[in-house]
Amino acid sequence: MTKIDRYILLLFFRTVFVCFCSIAGIFVVFHAFTKMDDFVELGREQDGMLAVMLRFYGPYMVLLFDMTGTIITLLALLFVVGWLRKSGELTAMLAAGISHGRIFKPMIIASLIIISSQLAIRELALPRLRDALDMKAKNVKGIAEVAVLPEYDKTSGILFEGQAMVPKTQTIIQPSFRLYGDYQGYGDLMMAEEAVWIETTPEHPSGYLLDRVKRPQNIDQLPSIGTQQRAILLTSRDQNWLSPGQCFVATTISPQLLSKDQSSTKLSSVIELAARVRNPAVRTSTSLHVMLHERVVRLPLDFALILLGLPLVVNRRQRNMFVMIAFAILTVLFFFVLKTFASVMGGNGYLISPAIAAWVPLLVIGPVAYVRLRDVQTV
Repeated sequence: MTKIDRYILLLFFRTVFVCFCSIAGIFVVFHAFTKMDDFVELGREQDGMLAVMLRFYGPYMVLLFDMTGTIITLLALLFVVGWLRKSGELTAMLAAGISHGRIFKPMIIASLIIISSQLAIRELALPRLRDALDMKAKNVKGIAEVAVLPEYDKTSGILFEGQAMVPKTQTIIQPSFRLYGDYQGYGDLMMAEEAVWIETTPEHPSGYLLDRVKRPQNIDQLPSIGTQQRAILLTSRDQNWLSPGQCFVATTISPQLLSKDQSSTKLSSVIELAARVRNPAVRTSTSLHVMLHERVVRLPLDFALILLGLPLVVNRRQRNMFVMIAFAILTVLFFFVLKTFASVMGGNGYLISPAIAAWVPLLVIGPVAYVRLRDVQTV
């Protein structure tokens, strides 16, 4: 890496940082003004208003970077080129026989690194910050209750409902599970004080542990019941790890599927989305299939968007920087219109399948982006 490469990279990363801080600052200022009373009250109860705001807005900054990183990278590329051209440094490097492709190569590689970091954030950070991103300003501790979205388990014939749910502890308050299968002695409804989600262990599969069961009242006298393949309802009569008044309901309907706020689905990793699509217990919509394929192709698609902006900065007409930004906005607009149009068609099952709907933008933009990258090497 030469000194010129380090100089250009310093300008590029500095511009990315300033652009992101500007967007993040606008978001925090506008949002904090509407929630300032809540932050002041929580600051008095806890360890200060600043600490409360950091806990609340910290996860949102990670989400904001994932949402805006590609656009910021494209704008930073335009700003750096405009600055080099205005200062005459670009002309000097071109006069020395250095091509545009060689000059902008460090920024292209840096753009790929930024997009790759967004991929790491989507797959590793955002799923772990899901509960923090769902909480409101009044609930910085994340212990508030949310509404439960009823979900039917097709494999066991149980409809999962409840009065409310605490996402942080994965607990359903006042659960009411309707039994549509042949569960002799259990009736058609199970009710308890609370139900806690438990992952798979050597003793049992994943499911909900019902505590202080109210219906059926003779839960401790009922035997465990299920199918030949797996147990579904486990009681303390023949399960030593259960206490009296408890019942375990085996299912693959996780608390995330019961969350009424479906934005948590968008914060899931590709592995979680694929597991939900393959889950035989729930019905998956075509829009979820489209989302899964879009997540797979997002990294090359974002990089293709960056490459689409290269002709805007590498041109013989020496366009004004604001003109380049205007063309960049039109390029981004066309990119998102094409992506949204394909997603809607795939989600509604109109003409194209969900997989093709996710790949259409890349199939259209990818070859154009590659040709533009090759052209830059010779200009």
